[in-house]
Amino acid sequence: MDRQNRVGSKIGSGGVAGQSESNVDRRERLRKLALETIDLAKDPYILKNHLGSYECKLCLTLHTNEGSYLAHTQGKKHQANLARRAAREAREQGLSAPQAAAPQAPTMALVPKKHFLKIGRPGYTVTKVRDPDTRQHGFLFRIEYPQIKDGERPRHRFMGAYEQRQEVPNRDFQYVVVAAEPYETVAFKIPAKEVDMGEGKFFTFWDAETRQYALQMLYRSAYQ
Repeated sequence: MDRQNRVGSKIGSGGVAGQSESNVDRRERLRKLALETIDLAKDPYILKNHLGSYECKLCLTLHTNEGSYLAHTQGKKHQANLARRAAREAREQGLSAPQAAAPQAPTMALVPKKHFLKIGRPGYTVTKVRDPDTRQHGFLFRIEYPQIKDGERPRHRFMGAYEQRQEVPNRDFQYVVVAAEPYETVAFKIPAKEVDMGEGKFFTFWDAETRQYALQMLYRSAYQ
């Protein structure tokens, strides 16, 4: 680039190039380099329109000649769009770009989560019981699961009044929740007294033949 007659320069030396002139010079060098190294016949993004101009289908830009298009392909916009396109294609193939470049690390086998179609509420009976020796009061719950999935077993837990979202919380009550797929979960509202978890006072039993689940509980103090 000729800088001999630039304002402020000495004869026989080049002046300081401005930013716009440096950009022009850079683009010209990139164009010449691209002309020597790139085969436009193999570029999938170049399109010559009916006006004789060239379009970049990736960046949606218009160029007056091949040199201008080639200079564009070496710029930041085109290179960034190429990177985004490559990353998207990698994701569509089920593998992200960083994973494709990095070695595969050993992974633990994942157990697939079971999904069941709910078939309704199970049948049940609730009976008030009383220990003949201690006179403790409680409940016996019997729940029937005739279509329970093979290998499944009912599960239970106690729930506080402030854990549920179906009723206005009342600290005087708690809930016994029993779940078994594919049936709907059932909850029994009982007084919020202390449950005796001692031997023979609280027990559960699952009869796999009759497919009936039993849960018996007694309160520590008598319940009237």
